[in-house]
Amino acid sequence: MIERTGDEMSRTKPKPAEAKPMVVQAEKDETQAQTMARVMVGPYLRHGILANGIADKMVGKLPGEPRFDDYGHVIKQKAELLAKGDLTSVSEMLAAQAHSLDAIFTEMGRRAALNMGDYVQTSERYMRLALKAQANSRATLEALLRLHQPREQTVKHVHVNEGGQAVVADNFHAGGPEIGKSTKQCDATGAAGESAALPGPDPQGNGVPVPGCKREAAMQNARGDEPGSA
Repeated sequence: MIERTGDEMSRTKPKPAEAKPMVVQAEKDETQAQTMARVMVGPYLRHGILANGIADKMVGKLPGEPRFDDYGHVIKQKAELLAKGDLTSVSEMLAAQAHSLDAIFTEMGRRAALNMGDYVQTSERYMRLALKAQANSRATLEALLRLHQPREQTVKHVHVNEGGQAVVADNFHAGGPEIGKSTKQCDATGAAGESAALPGPDPQGNGVPVPGCKREAAMQNARGDEPGSA
């Protein structure tokens, strides 16, 4: 057994990392307790704590030893870019998730194939997990495609002219936050959008006669309402 002196043990013992202070910006007329409550209620610090815990479990200590507030600061930066319309981080995240889910699908499928024939129930469970991962990978890719494809919306405009003649036209709006907004009438109200008037007794061509104020004559009773009918 090798004995070490106190000086040798003190030289070999790793020094504890110096604790870095967490910097929190307080708002005007806010107490220290209110500042910490506001920060903890917000999403960035809480998700920074989660990211820090996951990183420690996955890879251990990182160079520079980032703390939970460092992770929260990065998450806040990405959220601010999203608020400005930069979808780069979302696109990268969805693409990475789709690839990870596809990797899970192939691994679960491999395990299902290894147990097929001998352990049917185990093979079935693995295959169910594989199909779930496949479905989620496909849904993630569809969300990624919708993110990069412009949205299209059809707005129907119905214009009723004098005499009851209706003109129906479609407007197609694609992409952008101004979907559905129009400062003037649609451009498709020409001859292609006009419909012929319905035939009627009006020689002016009014397909739908405008009812007048005169009282119409009473119609004949239906056969079942005649006196003495069964």
